[in-house]
Amino acid sequence: MTSIGGNPPSPYVELDRDAWRALRAGTPLSLTPADLEEIRGLGDPIDLDEVEDVYLPLSRLLRLFVTGDGRLRDTVSAFLGEPVAPTPYIIGIAGSVAVGKSTVARLLRVLLSRGPGDPRVELVSTDGFLYPNAVLVERGLMQRKGFPESYDRRALLKFVSEVKAGVPEVSMPVYEALRYDIVPDARHVVRRPDILIVEGLNVLQSARPGGLALADLFDFSIYVDARVDHIRQWYIDRFFALRRTVFTDERSYFHPYAQVDGDEAAAQAERFWRDINEVNLVANILPTRARATLVLNKDRDHRVRRVRLRRI
Repeated sequence: MTSIGGNPPSPYVELDRDAWRALRAGTPLSLTPADLEEIRGLGDPIDLDEVEDVYLPLSRLLRLFVTGDGRLRDTVSAFLGEPVAPTPYIIGIAGSVAVGKSTVARLLRVLLSRGPGDPRVELVSTDGFLYPNAVLVERGLMQRKGFPESYDRRALLKFVSEVKAGVPEVSMPVYEALRYDIVPDARHVVRRPDILIVEGLNVLQSARPGGLALADLFDFSIYVDARVDHIRQWYIDRFFALRRTVFTDERSYFHPYAQVDGDEAAAQAERFWRDINEVNLVANILPTRARATLVLNKDRDHRVRRVRLRRI
């Protein structure tokens, strides 16, 4: 283990893949190849070796944090002289579009739910709190979809606050990737989970002065990191994979891009990246990396090479 940043000292300890893998400490592999196939995102080459080397140590660390949270609650209870009800442990996962954060979130949900005691683990995406397309169009924000201002941040904060407070049932809107929009009148209900994973582009954004940020409600946070040029290539590769699959569905918002020739599709993918996604990454997402408890740094091949863990 070595600190990064030289002088002055960094709040993180940095571990290479070998050092991180050694921290698995006998955590059993509870996934099969079929499980992983269901979890894996489009274009994400994650395999069982990656799960064993990177995500089993991470699931072990998270279980230790959850256990420690329970001990802290017992301490507060002893101090007050009265029971303190358990509340969900909340994990935030941030990172760019196409970096693989959704796969990480789904994978951790399965690994944690199969741990000791079989905790109830819920996963939600902040996509459900995007304003409907009609609202985005009305406000001139359609080309800034995914930017912080395109979300109903007040509703998102209220949702997570209520889950954290132990409200028995909390509901949120449903987002459908195929239609690229919120589904009218559909709701997803979260019922007092032991662990809640919140995944999204901007979940580590700071609050305005005097305000409460979503990240303030997280017990642990993860940032999935990679070089911008690598993410750009993954985004374009994924665009073409979607063009061969999801975009062929006539109900897809992006169906027109399945009809154009390859050169035009490549040019459009490049524009989407350059004018929207890279701008959002550099201006809004990347600056939040330093707020994460843990950073997973991916190489060109999508494999995690380094892990940074906040120690203070």
